[in-house]
Amino acid sequence: MVQNTGGIDALLQEERSFPPPADFAAKANMADPDIYAKAAADPEAFWAGLAEGLDWFQKWDTVLDWSGAPFAKWFIGGKLNVSYNCIDRHVKNGRRNKAAIVWEGEPGDWKVYTYGDLLREVCQFANGLKNLGIRKGDRVTIYLPMTPELPIAMLACARIGAPHSVVFGGFSAESLRDRINDSESKLLITADGGWRRGGVIPLKQNADDSLDGAPSVEKVVVLRRTGTADDKMVDGRDIWWHDLMEGQPMTCEP
Repeated sequence: MVQNTGGIDALLQEERSFPPPADFAAKANMADPDIYAKAAADPEAFWAGLAEGLDWFQKWDTVLDWSGAPFAKWFIGGKLNVSYNCIDRHVKNGRRNKAAIVWEGEPGDWKVYTYGDLLREVCQFANGLKNLGIRKGDRVTIYLPMTPELPIAMLACARIGAPHSVVFGGFSAESLRDRINDSESKLLITADGGWRRGGVIPLKQNADDSLDGAPSVEKVVVLRRTGTADDKMVDGRDIWWHDLMEGQPMTCEP
């Protein structure tokens, strides 16, 4: 690819294949030893076959459109939902009471979520997001510790079509602000704090500092994790996770 004053010209539409070294391939976790040969012989058919393993609300018309190289478009016309594929289809296929998340926190607390539990939590949080005015296309920034609420928030956003940006909990207020502004997020999901190596990371304080200069954020959802921010909630902007979840319907169509 080269750039000139007239714009960007795509010089690369690569059709060659580059096999991995034999010793590397020998260590690959492959149930089917012919998988590489199948992918190389007909890439579109190979990926279409794998895509059949997902649940589609509407099947694709075209597997790959390479006409706008170097930008490829896959599964054109198809419609699916990540939240549905991660949760609902397992519930419907007899795994409702099987463990979906097994979590242990740093202080020693732990919890197991079945697929049924996870579906309920995700749907309730998704409904809470909608009550806060989040709609399809609205961006959400997630700044949480490693708790089950992190994937719950991600899946809830995906369920209602709200693109989310996950920001590492160790990042500073400035780094968080940059990512909020880049995405023009309407909502921030954070926690009062997070445990790390026996200490508490002040996530709520970092979040508050980041919002000084992030005008797109209208609401902040706060998970109570460490009990260190009860006096830092901003009236009219902040809402506790548990308060948002209370009374929400347990179903939410993706």
